[in-house]
Amino acid sequence: MINPLSSSALSATGKVGAVARTAPVSAAKSARTEAADAPSPAADMAALGPPVDTDKVTRIRTAIANGSYTLDVQAIAARMVDFDLPPQS
Repeated sequence: MINPLSSSALSATGKVGAVARTAPVSAAKSARTEAADAPSPAADMAALGPPVDTDKVTRIRTAIANGSYTLDVQAIAARMVDFDLPPQS
């Protein structure tokens, strides 16, 4: 059985117990800041955002809107199976 907290367990602010204060870790913070400021090809690519072929997106949206977009469900299923199953030798 779980014992409920009594009102004597609550501090004046209504929180349980006290939070211990710790000294700030300025050395670790400055090291993280220096590492974050270093140039990174991955960071540069992430800043550009994902590559999107806007023309293709527009064509697909138009085809869906006018009902001419078709799916080859057999090809999709085959690719899903190929992706999930290990190659057989």
